[in-house]
Amino acid sequence: MTADLKPIRNEADYDAALEEVGRLWGAKSGTPDGDRLDVLATLIDAYEAKHHPIDPPDPVEAIRFRMEQQGLTRKDLEPMIGPRNRVADVLNRKRGLSIDMIRQLHDGLGISAEVLIRPSRMDKVA
Repeated sequence: MTADLKPIRNEADYDAALEEVGRLWGAKSGTPDGDRLDVLATLIDAYEAKHHPIDPPDPVEAIRFRMEQQGLTRKDLEPMIGPRNRVADVLNRKRGLSIDMIRQLHDGLGISAEVLIRPSRMDKVA
């Protein structure tokens, strides 16, 4: 019989939960093992959100990633950002994004406004 579920309070509990998830992986939903897997995944997710948060990506990295995903060139960004030199300045972190650029990039590329509004790495250093 498996042990009772309990909150994940420390790294040892976290490691044990991950190990059990590995053992239960693939359990059919609606079965006791499947239900246990669902509950453990929820507990692990809550622990990771609190103790191992992942920062959203840098806005310039997000733009570059989306360009790569969609096979876009710098010229493709001109309707959203402005003339060629402005696109270059943004991608080279010499210029921040304006609210209008953020709206255009969000609508045109589907990048979260929450990601785009963050300061870029260059801005954080300055």
